[in-house]
Amino acid sequence: MHFNELNLSQEVLRAVDELGFEEMTEIQEKSIPLLLEGRDVVGRSNTGTGKTAAFGIPAVESITPAEKKTAAVLILCPTRELAMQAAGEIRKFAKYKEGVRTCAVFGGASMDKQISELKRGANIVIGTPGRVMDHIRRRTLKVEGIRTVILDEADEMLNMGFREDIESILADIPQEKQTVLFSATMPPEIMALTNKYQNDPVQIKIKSAQRTVELISQFYFEVAMGRKTDALKLLLAAYSPSSAMIFCNTKAMVDQLTDDLMKAGFRAAGLHGDMKQIQRTQVMNSFKKQAVGILVATDVAARGIDVNGVDAVFNYDLPQDNEYYIHRIGRTGRAGKTGAAYTLITGRRQLSELHAIERFTHAEIKLLPLPDKSDIISMKKDAIAERISSSEASHHAYDILDRLSASGIDYREAAARIINEILQKEIKDLPEFEAARPLRNGRRNGAKTVKVDINIGRSKRIAPNFILGALVDATGMSGKDFGKIDIFDEHTTVEVPESELDYIIDSTDSIRINGHQVQVKQWSGVSVSDKKKSYRRDDKPKFDRKRSAYGNRKRSDVFSDYIPDRKKRTKKRH
Repeated sequence: MHFNELNLSQEVLRAVDELGFEEMTEIQEKSIPLLLEGRDVVGRSNTGTGKTAAFGIPAVESITPAEKKTAAVLILCPTRELAMQAAGEIRKFAKYKEGVRTCAVFGGASMDKQISELKRGANIVIGTPGRVMDHIRRRTLKVEGIRTVILDEADEMLNMGFREDIESILADIPQEKQTVLFSATMPPEIMALTNKYQNDPVQIKIKSAQRTVELISQFYFEVAMGRKTDALKLLLAAYSPSSAMIFCNTKAMVDQLTDDLMKAGFRAAGLHGDMKQIQRTQVMNSFKKQAVGILVATDVAARGIDVNGVDAVFNYDLPQDNEYYIHRIGRTGRAGKTGAAYTLITGRRQLSELHAIERFTHAEIKLLPLPDKSDIISMKKDAIAERISSSEASHHAYDILDRLSASGIDYREAAARIINEILQKEIKDLPEFEAARPLRNGRRNGAKTVKVDINIGRSKRIAPNFILGALVDATGMSGKDFGKIDIFDEHTTVEVPESELDYIIDSTDSIRINGHQVQVKQWSGVSVSDKKKSYRRDDKPKFDRKRSAYGNRKRSDVFSDYIPDRKKRTKKRH
C-alpha cells in the first residue's frame, strides 16, 4: 500500500514523498489508518520496521489550527537518543504543514531552553518520562489539552524502571484520550498498562522477526577464552567496514574495548549511559559524519540510533535477551539495503545460546573461520594493488621517480619501497593470533587445556570411569573432550579444554559421583597428597551418553583397563 492511498493532507504527502517514502511497511500500513481514526492501538514491532513514521505521520496530520500553542500530542521514549531521533523525524513530516511545533525534552540538556520552547507553544512534545514529569510538576508542560499519548519502546521503558513515572504521567492527563503503545515484546507489565489505560485497543503484530533480518547476512566465530579483542581486531582489519557498530553488555567493557581499538589505530568511540549528554551528542555526530568509523555501545545507549550506511554490526558480547539481538543487527541492512552481522562466541554455553537466538529469529547464523594474519596480509596486498591500478599518476610523481633514478634507485625498487611502507602501516598492529579450534572436534584437535579439581578421590572408591561418566552426563560433551584423569586419595584432577572451563564448572554445580555430592573448580596448584601415587588415564574407553551406561562394569575390569600390569590380589582364607 502506498502513502498516497491514505487520507493525508497534501502538505504531509509532499514531505513524505520528499523523504523517498513510497510503499508503507507492514506496521505503517496496519497502524496509520487506525491512528488517524483516533483508535487506541497496541503495536508489536521491532526496531527498523518504520514505526516512528507509523505514529509520527498521524501525529502531525492530527494537529489542528486551534492547537497551535497547546500541547496536544505527548510521545514518551526510553532514552535521550530515541527522543531526539523521533523529534527529528517528526519535524521532517511536518516540514510543509503550518502550525506544527515540536519540542524534545530529556535529561542532561538545558532545562531553561526546554522551558522556553514549551512557552513559545509546542503541540507535539517528545521526551523521556523523568524530564516530562519534571515539566508537569513545574507547570511548564500543561497537560489539560493533551488528547494523544504515545509510548514508544514501551517494554524498554519498563525494563529501565519507568513504570511509576509512566503511570503518574498517564494519570495526570485527561481520561478521554487516545493511548498508543509500541513495543518489541509484550510482557505482562505491558498488558497491565493496556488494560488500565486503553479503551478497546486494536492489537497489531507484524510478521516474524525474520522480516527485519532477512537482508542481513549473519555469521559467528569461535574464539578462545580471553582472545575476543584480538579476534575483533583481525575481523576489522580483514573486512575494513567504513562504518561499524560493536555491542558490549557493560559500560566498563565499552570503555576498555574502545581504548584497546584506539591504541591499535582504529577510529573508534564509545557510547554508554554514564557519559554526559554533550559527550554522547559529540560521539553520535562524529559517527554520523564518519569522522569516527567504529561505534562501541551498550544496548540501552544505542536505542534510537538511526544511522544510514552502517556496513556491519559486531556482537562482542552475546545479548542478554533474544530481542536485543534483533535490535542490534537491525542497525545494518536498513531501508532495503543488505548488511552483515558478526558474533564472537567463547565456549559451549555461548554456542548453545546462539543456537537459541537462531531458532528465535528463524535465520541461519553461519560459522566462519577467523582469518589469520597471513590471510589479512594477502587481502591487504590485493587492496593496495587494486587501489594503485585504479588511480592516475601526476607529473609530480614522475618527477620524484626521475630524481630517484638519477640517484641509483630504479622504478621497481622505488615502487617496492613505497608499497612496503603502505603495507606495513596497514598490518603493523595486527595481533599474533591462533584461531580457536571448532568446539565440536573435542580436545584431541590440539586445543589448549587446563585442569579442573574434583573433591573426591580413592578414599571414596572412585574409578576413572565414574569421573568421566559423570562429566559427560552433566555437560553433554563427548568423552573425547576430556583428557588425563589423575585420582589421588582425597581429590581428582581432569584435563579439559580451556575454552570450555566456565561451561564445565557451571554444568557440574550439583553433580554427584558414586552417590557423593562433589564440587568442581579450576585446579590451581599442587597439594601434598599429589605426591602420592595416582592412577592416570591416558587412553580412554568410549562411553555411551546415557547415564545408565556409566559405572556398570566390574571394578576389577575398570582398573585392568587403565593399569594393564596390575596384579590380582587374593584374600587369605581362615
